[in-house]
Amino acid sequence: MHFYPHFYKFIVLSVVVVLLNACGYRPSSKYAREVLGNRISTDVVISSQDPENTVVIKDGVDAALVEIFHTSLTSLKYADTHLKIALNPPSYAPIQYNADGFVIAYRATITLRITRESKNIKKHYMSRGTYDFAVSPNAVLTDQERFNAIKFGSAKAISSFIAQVSAEGSRIEK
Repeated sequence: MHFYPHFYKFIVLSVVVVLLNACGYRPSSKYAREVLGNRISTDVVISSQDPENTVVIKDGVDAALVEIFHTSLTSLKYADTHLKIALNPPSYAPIQYNADGFVIAYRATITLRITRESKNIKKHYMSRGTYDFAVSPNAVLTDQERFNAIKFGSAKAISSFIAQVSAEGSRIEK
């Protein structure tokens, strides 16, 4: 008896689909959507220390919400959930020195305070993201290095927030 290669692929794919459905697998974005809803509004508090980075954070939050949750961004009056995000002052710590004792790499730690308001629920989150970057020995941090550190660290902090909300959604009783 001769089987075709497509038949084996079909059998393997069928087994995988049955196993995933049988175990109750659901993507984390589904859990997060149960917490956040389908229509979300965002507001980023302008930081007096880094006002130019506020736009970067707002864009990063909005992009993450659309890409990961497949939700609609809307105005506050139509939203199921409103997210208010504030940037704590970033911190920079040396993580590597050269042979002469000069700092050649830093770790930026970005902390976002996020308030989620849904229906009658108001919940606060703290999300932290880090970003490591190299500098020239005995150099001062440039604005561009600070900007990139806040941009990439904020993206990691937003991912941390998404994980927190997804975990919260997975605990909701059906």
